[in-house]
Amino acid sequence: MRILIVAATRPEIGPLLARMHPMHTDCTFVDSYTHGAHDVDVLITGVGMVATAAWCTRALDRAPYDLALNLGVCGSFDQFFDPGTVVHVLSDRLSELGAEDGERFLTLAELELPGESAFVNADPPSNPEIEQLPTVTGITVNTVHGSNNSIAAITERFSPQVESMEGAAFMTTCLMHHVPFAQIRAVSNLVERRNRGAWKMAEAIVNLNATALRILDHA
Repeated sequence: MRILIVAATRPEIGPLLARMHPMHTDCTFVDSYTHGAHDVDVLITGVGMVATAAWCTRALDRAPYDLALNLGVCGSFDQFFDPGTVVHVLSDRLSELGAEDGERFLTLAELELPGESAFVNADPPSNPEIEQLPTVTGITVNTVHGSNNSIAAITERFSPQVESMEGAAFMTTCLMHHVPFAQIRAVSNLVERRNRGAWKMAEAIVNLNATALRILDHA
């Protein structure tokens, strides 16, 4: 199986990379590895939805893949998911794509404009490790939420459970290229006023990479 792993930053998947065997590649933007019987390409996009969409498109145009995995951390609006919990994001949304009309937010549909802002993984890959993860709804943002007012507004508008800065961009690119995919994230913090002292980034990365390794082992 040929697999593409997409992450915003290398530290998020560092433990996984250390468990795979590097291979030579002539490609300047994708690193190649093997893991068991799988050929695994790793794409580090940088942070943000624009970079993610652009680099994922380039990677998926370059080669065919049997599976694409987006691995990263996220913030959780849902206090049920403690920091360190690994989740499978089945639906994601570009929550800022629209217009303001006073205090009201207008979606593309309400503006009668073409385009998509919500994406659903209606046919996730068959993998026992993915299937046992809790499934969540996400939003993808340029500015992570960190004020009580903005958190209340986005919760009322879309009721998201998690947020990231890349997820929806990855999902729409995979949907356009008809590549089976899964967005797998570990909760690093609750979405609240910025409080790094409460974050569990190290625990989230450990759990994320352990889960990713099991997914590869069962792919």
